Amino acid sequence: MTKPKVLISDKMDPNAARIFEERGCEVDVITGKTPEELKATIGQYDGLAIRSSTKVTADILEAADNLKVIGRAGIGVDNVDIPAASAKGVVVMNTPFGNSITTAEHAIALIMALARQIPAANARTQAGEWPKSDFMGVEVTGKVLGLIGAGNIGAIVASRALGLRMKVVAYDPFLTPERAIELGVEKVDLGELLERADFITLHTPLTDETRNILSRERLAQTKPGVRIVNCARGGLVDEAALKDMLESGHVAGAALDVFAQEPAKDSPLFGAPNFICTPHLGASTTEAQVNVALQVAEQMSDYLVDGGVTNALNMPSLSAEEAPKLKPYMALAENLGSLVGQLAHGDLPKISVETEGAAADLNQKPIVGAVLAGLMKRYSQSVNMVNAPYLAKERGIEVREIRNSQRGVYQTLVRVTVATSQGDRSVAGTLFGNGQPRLVEIFGIGIEAELAGEMLYIVNDDVPGFIGRVGSLMGEHGINIGTFHLGRRATGGEAVMLLSVDQKIPQDVIEAACALDGVKVVRGLSF
Repeated sequence: MTKPKVLISDKMDPNAARIFEERGCEVDVITGKTPEELKATIGQYDGLAIRSSTKVTADILEAADNLKVIGRAGIGVDNVDIPAASAKGVVVMNTPFGNSITTAEHAIALIMALARQIPAANARTQAGEWPKSDFMGVEVTGKVLGLIGAGNIGAIVASRALGLRMKVVAYDPFLTPERAIELGVEKVDLGELLERADFITLHTPLTDETRNILSRERLAQTKPGVRIVNCARGGLVDEAALKDMLESGHVAGAALDVFAQEPAKDSPLFGAPNFICTPHLGASTTEAQVNVALQVAEQMSDYLVDGGVTNALNMPSLSAEEAPKLKPYMALAENLGSLVGQLAHGDLPKISVETEGAAADLNQKPIVGAVLAGLMKRYSQSVNMVNAPYLAKERGIEVREIRNSQRGVYQTLVRVTVATSQGDRSVAGTLFGNGQPRLVEIFGIGIEAELAGEMLYIVNDDVPGFIGRVGSLMGEHGINIGTFHLGRRATGGEAVMLLSVDQKIPQDVIEAACALDGVKVVRGLSF
């Protein structure tokens, strides 16, 4: 078996390469490539491990014919074109927890530096002055810290601030009341946070919703004398407005580790009073750099070798422990999606994926993703679990997920139903004791079959002699039949036949089968 091949294109801890090799990957460490050089070589790699220097553009992804995963050692993925990667079927991962403590500690350090004006006092003291009377700081004890974003890093900042005896109020649309109690913070809306906070620190990603979340208007709503810290992403604060607020004294101090444009060479904030800045050092500790490098290597190896998906930004997570259990279900789900996609006519506005029994206890997202991967092959052959949901969304397909933990006839079952112009069409499958996927129902007719290779699907009237006529037809055209699977609604009613054959069914054979008496539908299938 060929080993997956990974390129590490940015500087990172050398132990990352060791982990890739120990996990069964072949790895090249080649840093400093130009975009043209990366584009010329990316086609030979299954994985690309990066930090912030490598820019993975749509142009580079277009040349990445074998690429399966991009791993960012760190949180921000501004340097990866995620929509283009998703359309290409490439998983994009980051390591959101490897530098969480480091970034949170940097935020706390900047809070303390603002409170006691440490950088300015240091500079003037080293310049030979003794400006003791010019620096009157404030205590943080008893002050209100306004937390914008209470995710992983924000939660760590909250715990450290509580240890400093600060009172923490938090604004985060995703923060539940139960989680707020667990963190020891008070959940408030943004307006209340701006009015009450003595210090404000930001810990959100940069999205359309959060861009300039501290706009000029919102900065004007803050408490006079507020101090603001941003160690998250550039663009969360209106920098020009913040400068004006610093000069007017409404904002008593600000500390930024990130800027809207980086490297920041000429920010309007430079030279503003009571302003502190650092060059995006939030993740810059020895421990963090080692952690994110090791984590990205582990995550990428899990995906390339075992199929595990962790911290992916464009597909459901699937741990390496879950992957072996889910693998046969995903194979079943993809075949069912492919089957219904090949048999259904016209547009498919809705699809539902229902699991019963043991299947209902599993992680549903990978199962649904596998169904979509099979279904969307009717539109594109370059489709997988990553880009299938995007292709479905582009086509306006509504996807429903249904769990039914009660067992029916089968101990475990996956059912796929699509809405068509002729009404709903449903197929269902199960796993045999050896984990082998089996079709057990097609459009309401019970039938047991393995979906694999080339097959012929026939709907016909249930009459004597029909099976023999089909067998004779295949023999006349030199087509060998591997297996024969039959099902019917009732004696003399509608019947279904599934044949596995050793070659793709030619169109003239399909037409000849259509001409047989009692035939209603004939389709060649491929799995």
